[in-house]
Amino acid sequence: MNAFTPTLLSWFEQNRRELPWRDTTDPYAIWLSEVILQQTRIQQGLDYWLRFMRRWPTVEALAAATEDEVLREWQGLGYYSRARNLHTAARQIVALGRFPRTLDDIKALKGVGDYTAAAIGSIAFGLPVAVVDGNVYRVLARYFGVDTPINSTEGKKLFAQLAQSLLPDDQPSAFNQSMMDFGAIQCTPQSPACQSCPLADTCVAFREGRVGQLPVKLRKTKLQTRHLIYIYVRFEGRTALRRRPAGDIWQGLWEPLSLPDMTDGQPTDVTRALAAYGDVADSLTLLASQVRHVLTHRILLADFYLWQPHTKPTLPDDYVWMDCDDTNQYGVPRLIELLFSMVHSEER
Repeated sequence: MNAFTPTLLSWFEQNRRELPWRDTTDPYAIWLSEVILQQTRIQQGLDYWLRFMRRWPTVEALAAATEDEVLREWQGLGYYSRARNLHTAARQIVALGRFPRTLDDIKALKGVGDYTAAAIGSIAFGLPVAVVDGNVYRVLARYFGVDTPINSTEGKKLFAQLAQSLLPDDQPSAFNQSMMDFGAIQCTPQSPACQSCPLADTCVAFREGRVGQLPVKLRKTKLQTRHLIYIYVRFEGRTALRRRPAGDIWQGLWEPLSLPDMTDGQPTDVTRALAAYGDVADSLTLLASQVRHVLTHRILLADFYLWQPHTKPTLPDDYVWMDCDDTNQYGVPRLIELLFSMVHSEER
């Protein structure tokens, strides 16, 4: 082991971030934080973690919740499969009778991959296994001058081995958390604090002027664009939502009436399409068009309408009628939240 690890641990003692899930070895609290912080900034994720811990302070409490309740509490974080997996895993843990304590058993939980299992195992149970995430890739790539793409099969294997070789068996928790914090505070993606870095003297990227070039990442495929049409139906103070089915984005969340963006190869005529459900006449209002919403692998462009028919429309059987004021009890995607806010603005 070279000077990297002791220097990093010394830096961590002086610069560690104070976070509530670091004041415990409760695997439930740690696991919850790791799931929430996937694809989420700490500032935003902290509020959600606190809310979840207040509402469901134990894994048993979370397991007893309904999926709708969990999705509603998760609303706004995105990547909703994380919430569904969290709920399923909570029930797995309760069925086991305790939180699993080996790396393989932790990885057997729904939605838990190598990184999350390593984080839980090392922090909660002291298992000597290194975490590898974006911060770790960046720190190691720069310090050791590694230009193997981090999202290649070879790169993933190489960086996992390198991180493991640096981890002290007697301090796995401190080492893993120091790597997370060092990448988030010191060795940041943009404008890293190299001049004050305790590792600068031995950092290959700093010495060779390649800090901005590392880590290397293979180019991703171009984002696909998808068009959506949503209609908020309002009739006598009630509206209709349906739960999105499996096999598509936002599985298990709720949405208002939707129409295909193309019919017989042509852009959908919204007025004509709605006539199949009821009287349109002068009751349709375009709230917004081409509303842009970016997901990981696609760009969504949505048209929003408000339909206030004079007679109750006959909608497909999977739509559920409810009071308009009750829609906030259902988990919906961020895009649908925006539609709801536009509808409420129309009411003022």
